[in-house]
Parts: sequence; C-alpha cells; structure tokens
Amino acid sequence: MKALRNPALQIGIAAIAGIAFGLIVGDWASNLKFVGDLFVRLIQMSIVPLVMASVIVATGSMSGKGAGRLALRTFSWMIGFSVVAALLAWGLSILIRPGSGMVFDGELDPALVPPEPTGWQDTVLAFVSTNIFDAMSTATMVPIIVFSLLFGAALNAYVATTGNRLVLSFFDQLQQIVLTMIRYVMYIAPVGVFCLLAALAGDVGFAVVTTALSYLGTTLLGVVILLVLFVTVVALRTRLSPWRLPRKLAEQTAIAVTTTSSAVTYPTVLRNAVEKVGISQRVANFTLSVGLTMGSYGAVLNYTIVVMFLAQAGDVSLSTGQIVLGMALAVLLNMGTITVPGGFPVVAMFLATSLGLPFEAVGLLIAVDWFTGIFRTFLNVNGDTLVAMLVAGASDEIDRDVYNGRKTVVAASDDTAPEEAALDEPRKNTVTVE
Repeated sequence: MKALRNPALQIGIAAIAGIAFGLIVGDWASNLKFVGDLFVRLIQMSIVPLVMASVIVATGSMSGKGAGRLALRTFSWMIGFSVVAALLAWGLSILIRPGSGMVFDGELDPALVPPEPTGWQDTVLAFVSTNIFDAMSTATMVPIIVFSLLFGAALNAYVATTGNRLVLSFFDQLQQIVLTMIRYVMYIAPVGVFCLLAALAGDVGFAVVTTALSYLGTTLLGVVILLVLFVTVVALRTRLSPWRLPRKLAEQTAIAVTTTSSAVTYPTVLRNAVEKVGISQRVANFTLSVGLTMGSYGAVLNYTIVVMFLAQAGDVSLSTGQIVLGMALAVLLNMGTITVPGGFPVVAMFLATSLGLPFEAVGLLIAVDWFTGIFRTFLNVNGDTLVAMLVAGASDEIDRDVYNGRKTVVAASDDTAPEEAALDEPRKNTVTVE
C-alpha cells in the first residue's frame, strides 16, 4: 500500500483509468474536460511569477568569478551538446511525427496566439515589451525573460556595490513559495490527468495510446543516439577505451533511473568520476556541479520534442523562427537552474504559452512523464560524466591508471553540496524538471 503513495504511480494509474474510461463512454467523457482544464489553469497561473523569480535569482546571485579555461571548456561542451540535442529532437520529430496521430481541431485560445511578425526585425523587437505588466498579463514569456535577465543583472551589480541582499532574498523566497504552490497543485494531478485523458480518449479514440508510444519512442531513440555520440566524441578526444565505461557508469545509472533525480544522484556521480574514471577532484567538483544545472541534455531533447509534439497534435504550422525559438527556450530552461522533480507540467505549459500551442495534449505528456523522466535523467547524469572527461582530458587531468583499473584513489566527501563543490560557482534556482 505504501507504493500507492508514489505520485508517479498515482498519475500512471489515473492515466490508464482515464484512457479506459474515455474509450468506453466515448463522447460523454468530454463533460469531464472542465476538471482537467481547471488543473491546467492552476499550473498556468504559477508560470509567470516562477519564471521571473527563478531568472532574477539565478542572475542576481552570480558571483562574477570564473575558473578561466576550466569554465570555458565546461560551458562550451555543455552548450554545444545541448544545441545538438535540440537539433536532433527537431529532426526526429519531423521524421517520426509523434503528435500527428492525434489532431486537436478546436480553436486556439486567442491569448495564446502570438502576433505575426512581418520580418526578423519585428521578431527581435517583440522580445522587448514596452510594458512588462502587459507582458505578464498575457503570459508573453520571451519579453518576461528578457526583463528578468536585465533586472537580475542590475540587481547583481547593486548587491555587489552595497552588500544589501534584501531584494535578492525577496525573490528567492518568492520562488520557494511559488514552488510550494505548484507542489500543492500536483496533489490533484491524478484527478486532472484522469479527466484530461478521459476527454481526449473519448474524442480521438485509441490514437491516444499509439501517440503516447510514438512520443516515448522518439524520446528514447534520441537518448540512444545522443549517448552514442557522447561516447564516440569522448573516445576520440581522450583515447580511452569506451568498453570500460558501462561498468564505471552502472552505479550512478541505477540510482538515476530509480530516483529520476540528478540532484539525488550527484554525490555518486562525483565520487565515481574521481574514483572510477580518474577525473581530477578540481575538474569533477566544478564541471559536475555546473552540469547538475546546465548539463540537462536529456531535458533539452525532451522539451524540443514536446514543442514539436504539441504543434503536430494541434495541427499548428511552426515557422522557422518559432522552431528556433522553441529550441532556444528548451536550452535556456536548463541554464541557471536546479532540478524540480515532478515539475514537467510547468515546463510543458511554459513552452506551449511561449509558442501559442494548444494544451489539449499536455495531459497525455504528463501521464507518461515518469518514463520520459527516466530517459532524461539517464542522459543528464551520464552526459555530465562524459563532459567532465572531455574537460579533464583537454588539460591532462584524467588519471589513466585509475581509468584502466591499475590504481585506486579516494574522492573528497560525497556529501558536499553542489554549491559548495563548485569553484566560486553561484547558487542556481529552477523551473526545470528531471
């Protein structure tokens, strides 16, 4: 009975029950849709304050200190692989079309449809709002992010000059309060998911199941391709045998897929990087702690697929600019953040709101998110170790005797917090999800 208290299991049971109910009763299930819509709105109303607070705190708390070449190599590899993940997700989504089996025919909410720009100049101008409160009232997310970045940078300078952290503490506390609100909303997630999927199954029939499998298959295929790419690049750059990696990554992989949390897996990743892979403590501390927030390659892959899935399910034709914006948002969502397990609904709503996509299929994505969470975390965790190998290899900070099993070393204390482990790396805050 204790297992039934697991939120992921509760949502999974509710999803199966909702699909079965919708398939049995047919169109009548649409009467339950308003309950699912209420659940969606409860999440939507938290997005603007959460994103603003998260970006402001992340930017405002930066120390401004770097680690020279170590930081440059770390950020270059992480951003590079994140861009590759987004491009791969776009390509797979075009090829497989995971959302095309279930088309939503209704009208989009006018509030979600962004104005059509006449050129790239208008697109750039639309990134900056003349009235931030107007952007907040319509949940126009890109101008909100731009404002928050500038506000956070100004706040950072103010704190550095005066030492007064009152405003920074206010936004930090605001973020924590909004996250608590979202946790409260997630208590009713099983009910919301049941009603959303019952209405969806009653409308489109068995295509709900096949579409979910197509979405999961697209994500899994992307994870496999990215992992092969990671390992290939590491083997070529470091000249270390890739056949030793499975045993070295086995322990952290087991923890990652069972907890679906990079934060929980972090101490094991840090220890294994030093003791089993042979990465220097200096590189491991910095790169892995940064990777906990920026190295979410599986999340970037998944979020880009979500954008394409919702567009295909809503029969929305995305322009090249919107596709690029969607991929950029997927990458940016993983920078300056720590993970919030179970926060996927917020991410999905954020992406849909930013690009004017329908929410009708979000319930299906939430229902199978436990599985995609496994895929995301698996790639996030092991990708961080592989990036640390690339960074350490460039400065000859991999002990090859340790990697080849001819020598043993002991890492520093495993329970060092990520913030403490980083070399002057600022504390990060989040809307991202594992």
